[in-house]
Amino acid sequence: MATDFINLEKTAYEIRKEILKMTHSANSGHPGGSMSCIDILTCLYCEVLKHDPKNPDWEDRDFFVLSKGHASPALYGILAYRGYFPKEDLLSFRKLGSKLQGHPEKIMLKGVEITTGSLGQGLSVANGIALGLKLKKSDNKVYCLMGDGELQEGQVWEALLSSGHRKLNNLCIILDRNKLQIDGCVEEIKSEEPIAEKLRAFNYNVLRIDGHNYSQILQAFALFKQTKDKPTFIIAETVKGKGVSFMENNVDFHGKAPNSDELERGLKELDNHLLKIGSEKN
Repeated sequence: MATDFINLEKTAYEIRKEILKMTHSANSGHPGGSMSCIDILTCLYCEVLKHDPKNPDWEDRDFFVLSKGHASPALYGILAYRGYFPKEDLLSFRKLGSKLQGHPEKIMLKGVEITTGSLGQGLSVANGIALGLKLKKSDNKVYCLMGDGELQEGQVWEALLSSGHRKLNNLCIILDRNKLQIDGCVEEIKSEEPIAEKLRAFNYNVLRIDGHNYSQILQAFALFKQTKDKPTFIIAETVKGKGVSFMENNVDFHGKAPNSDELERGLKELDNHLLKIGSEKN
């Protein structure tokens, strides 16, 4: 059955609208990095992951770890759209007592596999889950989404060395390579290049893709499932604030919510994009 790229793109852009509304309502949050990774999450939750919104603790599910936990609006958006909780709850984001905290909390929200947000720790947890699945002789997969600023953490490289050494072919790491972190340009703050060459030396199957191209995203996940003797690392080239012109590649929106005027302008741009989807081939 052919993949419906048009529906995937529509879903991602509808969630971008929710990201703007969530962060505006809370007057805080991280819209830029949430909007850069939402195409990847949409592909995962709509086409790739084995999961059941009606049974979040299903034993035979795949696992997703959002290591860059500050991008929680993207995760909450796709979980709501897949039916884990009502979409109306999205506007409770970052409110006192809400299940939708600024960083994902496992004990508060079904569908969140692990509490994250302290950058650099998510991959270590993903390694543990992947090793546990291996011990159980399970074929289930683990997906871990990381930020490129996060890649500067020392613990990340210890974890990368471990998963490569243990040949965790059930582990897929996706790097949201939007090239901006809270303090500015990643390459100016602490360059990580050449990333691909370093990871291949660590025994990784390394793939570089356009993180907004649905065909490339899904093909990369398919190649991951075919890899037998090593973990996979997908370098997804993305745009911070993707979908809203004044937010794109703008480091100010790493951790700043849109004001009312910016919300109105952003929603109008996203609505215009939604009207165009399907008129051109993906």
